[in-house]
Amino acid sequence: MAHQLGSGTDHRQTADQGEVREPDREQTPTSAAWRTDQTPAETANPSPRSPSPGGTSAHTREAGHAPEAERDDPPAPPGRALAHSWCALSALHSRLEAHIERALEAAAELSVREYSVLDVLSEQHDGDGGHLRMNQLADVVVLSQSATTRLVSRLEERGLLVRYLCPTDRRGIYTDISDDGRKLLERAAAGA
Repeated sequence: MAHQLGSGTDHRQTADQGEVREPDREQTPTSAAWRTDQTPAETANPSPRSPSPGGTSAHTREAGHAPEAERDDPPAPPGRALAHSWCALSALHSRLEAHIERALEAAAELSVREYSVLDVLSEQHDGDGGHLRMNQLADVVVLSQSATTRLVSRLEERGLLVRYLCPTDRRGIYTDISDDGRKLLERAAAGA
């Protein structure tokens, strides 16, 4: 037994099977795939055309044929869920960073930022592009150039880093981890 679901279209649903048959697109230029009033999100992610557990397809709900209870519920604003997720992620990140900060401080008297700088510099090599200039280091550890310079200066005063001029460009300054810096980094990694 079949009944008409939408006016002016040939979409039919069989009551015993719960499936929706789609006509050719040429026959229904007003179908969801041909609509021009869709938002970019709807165009990128078209509605599923299979029936929902309630027996109506997303396409038939879209055409205004959903049960009364479904039509009265306003959709949740997508920005609110995204903002809630961002806040949860940010809070989790803060808690994790505080935990790691305490562990690094106890194991090696290092902050997370100091550890990050030492870790990045420990991966340098003598090949092409193997050494970072101060501005590149700032980008990698996500600090401003001035904050990176102050941090490198503190680590250099502690004997954990050394700065030297670029051999091919006398304007460039490289920073490298010292032997004491490597030892401290290994101790921090083992204790954190």
